[in-house]
Amino acid sequence: MIVITTPTGQIGHQVLNNLLDHDEPIRVIVRDPSRLSPRERERVEVVQGSHGDLDVVTRAFKGADSVFWLVPPDPRAESVEAAYVGFSRPACDAFKSQEVKRVVGVSAFGRGAAVSGKAGNVAASLAMDDLIASTGVSYCALAAAPFMDNLLRQVESIKNQGMFFDMISGDLKQPTCATRDIATVAAGLLLDHSWSGVASRPVLGPEDISYNDMAQIMSEVLGRPVHYQQIPGEALKATLTRFGRSDAMAQALVDMMAAYDQGLATAEPRAPESTTPTSFRQWCEEVLRPAILA
Repeated sequence: MIVITTPTGQIGHQVLNNLLDHDEPIRVIVRDPSRLSPRERERVEVVQGSHGDLDVVTRAFKGADSVFWLVPPDPRAESVEAAYVGFSRPACDAFKSQEVKRVVGVSAFGRGAAVSGKAGNVAASLAMDDLIASTGVSYCALAAAPFMDNLLRQVESIKNQGMFFDMISGDLKQPTCATRDIATVAAGLLLDHSWSGVASRPVLGPEDISYNDMAQIMSEVLGRPVHYQQIPGEALKATLTRFGRSDAMAQALVDMMAAYDQGLATAEPRAPESTTPTSFRQWCEEVLRPAILA
């Protein structure tokens, strides 16, 4: 039995789709089962509710061999620790009580880097990893690079202004990955019942690339000029809070971006097993361009 959290989310739905054609029984935890496709509803067992609820995860994890774990975004959380570590505590109790064998979790890289302890969401993700590992379950943390797909949040400004924005220096080359590749790695681990222990599996995409490089590739793929504009942290935080993030969660994101700009994203050495196939150009052709043209 494989249990999938966030089966309608950006990564979780891709993990689920990767598993549907296999023979493994699948159970999903979902707040709104109507968001599952008819094929998914026919194929999976549904436990309705939040995977931050102890009763829900205790029921969902009963008899489970493997769990795909992803903390859903909580932009209004009172602290980044509450959003990651606090949310994960009920599941950690259920991992132990239901004797789950393996957990594959979406996390962040940078463990051991000088700036990782002050890196907002990254620091909280690493603390979550430690909490899960402390349960005794075999745990593989997918130490993911920043997502290419996060640029979809700026579709309107790319489309209408030919601009996208962030805090990071435009010339800084760093890894970036497609969520489809995270889902592929996760599904492979969930189907593999031979591994054990606690490990980190970096997911770094195929190359290190700067925001200025991305702008050039977007311009070529979209057939129109696109430019990157670096903005100060204060401006990013003001925008985030204006759109409803709590002060703590806005600051956590600013702290993470500042850590990336200080080299956090290049702290993980690249290796063949951490290099995933989807290039930024391919992602732009297959994901960004259709979103711009929609």
